Order: sequence, then structure tokens, then C-alpha cells
Amino acid sequence: MGGFQTANETEILRFAEQIKAIETEIAREIVGQREIVAGLLMAVICGGNVLLEGVPGLGKTRLVRTMGHVLDLPFSRIQFTPDLMPADVTGTNIIVQKDGKSEFSFQPGPVFASIVLADEINRATPKTQSALLEAMQEHTVTVGGVTRALPNPYFVLATQNPIEQEGTYPLPEAQLDRFLLKLLVGFPTLAELHGIVDMTVIREDARAKPAAGGEDVLRMREIARQVPVARAVQDYALRLVLATHPELDGSPGTVRANARFGASPRAAQALIAVSRVRALMEGRFNVSFDDIRAVAPSVLRHRVGLSFEGMAEGMTADRLIGGVLEAMPAK
Repeated sequence: MGGFQTANETEILRFAEQIKAIETEIAREIVGQREIVAGLLMAVICGGNVLLEGVPGLGKTRLVRTMGHVLDLPFSRIQFTPDLMPADVTGTNIIVQKDGKSEFSFQPGPVFASIVLADEINRATPKTQSALLEAMQEHTVTVGGVTRALPNPYFVLATQNPIEQEGTYPLPEAQLDRFLLKLLVGFPTLAELHGIVDMTVIREDARAKPAAGGEDVLRMREIARQVPVARAVQDYALRLVLATHPELDGSPGTVRANARFGASPRAAQALIAVSRVRALMEGRFNVSFDDIRAVAPSVLRHRVGLSFEGMAEGMTADRLIGGVLEAMPAK
């Protein structure tokens, strides 16, 4: 508790209550997927971007739209297609008539919203994908030499289909690194399928209500930033990141045999930031080793690259990270 400078116990308890209220409202329209919802909330509070990966029909788009409604933030959806142009995302200058004269006027694109859903982002060309880079990292957009600030808070939540790869453009490592988390949306269980059918077919009156606003999100972000991290816990997080690099002598054998490159320093920042939010969501006022280990897969899975030998052996990013966590138990 001594590590807090402005947050007090009342504010921290209010944080936990508000998170629970948000999750309750989202559950009115989304069945199951509790880990995915928690991951999205952690990223939103951290101010990061999320890549959602899953087969079609799992409710990824509905989940993001519901979150925008529950957080009472301006929402926009961009359906990425091969013919989408950068100006379709960022906006463009158009000629308008004013007082009998022609002049340029900026027409904002869909990127000018607090929550931007980039649906099937890997279907757009690299040129259009890169139009999101500045928005995701700097929270600004530059068009015609003029830089314009985006709303605050601001999040990009992108989706992609891991199965259908024909006619798609895989995101480059530099852009993947801009995503705070990569979350894998799994198939629902039998009980969850019953709930989905009951909600969407039998009754359609389930509607989520706003449970927070932009100011609430920013306040929660400030509280999360004040959560203390012990030096030993921070050291463990940094050693996990270093262990993903195959060129380092101390990395596990599974990494040296199957990895092509490791996670960037941005991964270390993400591990600490997300763990702080998770600690508060778990009702604790400090980051534990378990927090670091719990968020490591979603933070690291898109930041490590498999070698050709690793892919030939059937290695996956999650198995690789699992090997790192197994080789480096918390002390």
C-alpha cells in the first residue's frame, strides 16, 4: 500500500467494483469468453491495442461492439478488404464550396473514434494496414501534412481469421508489436452454445447498458499505473522476455531450437502494464509472479517468431512460451 501516492483503498475498491459491473453488462450479450473479456478490459485500461484471432462466427465483432456500448465510447467499424485505401481509414481532404469560394476541408475517417474495430485486418493490403500504425502508436493521424489528435481514450481492436489465408496479407512484425495483446478466441462449450442459442434465437431482449465512460477509463488507468511492482517481480518479467531470444546463451533449449527471433523491449513494458491491471482485477494491490505468468502468453505469442525448423516440427508460439515458463519457474 505504501507504493500508492494518489490512489487510496476506496479508489482501488471502486476500481474492482467498476470492473465487475462492466463484465456483468458485457455478459448480458456475450456468453462465455470470460478470459477474452478480461483480456480486452486489461488492454483498454492499459491504453493498448488488441488482436483477436478466431474462426468466423465466434462473436468477435459483437464482443467489440458490446464493449464499446458498455464503456459508452464512440465506436466505429472498418471492414478491411483488398480494395480498401488508406484514405478510407484515416480520412481525406475534400473540396467544398464556402461563400462562393472553393477550399479544402478535412473529412475524418472511421479511425476517429475511441474504439475502432479493424475487422479482418489481414485482408487489406500492407499500404492500408500501415495507415493504422501512427494511430495505434502515437494516437494521431497525419493527412496532407497536418497532424490531428485522436480521441482519448483510444483503442484499436483488430480481428483476423487464422484458417482462411488465401488472399490475405499477414501483418508484419513491426505492426504486430504495436498490439499490446493477442487473444485467441476459442470455440464455445456445449453449455455456452445452449446459452448462445437461448440468447439469440429464443429471446432477443438481452441488451447491455453503459457501465462506465471515458473519464472512468482514464481514472482507472491512472490507478493501475500506481500499482507497485517489486524489483524481484520486475526482474522475473524481464528475464522471461530475454529467454525468448534464441541468440542468447541463457535461453532454454526449446527456444534455441525452434525460435527465429524473440520479443522486443515493448513486450517487457506490456508485461508490467497488463500485470498491474490484472492484480487490481484480482483484488490485490501489488503485482505477483502469478500475474506475470498469467499474462505472458497473450503478451508474447505475437512477438516471437518461429524458425523453419520449428514450424516443420509442429511447434507453435504458445508451446514455445509454455516451454519458457516451464524452464523459468517463479522464485
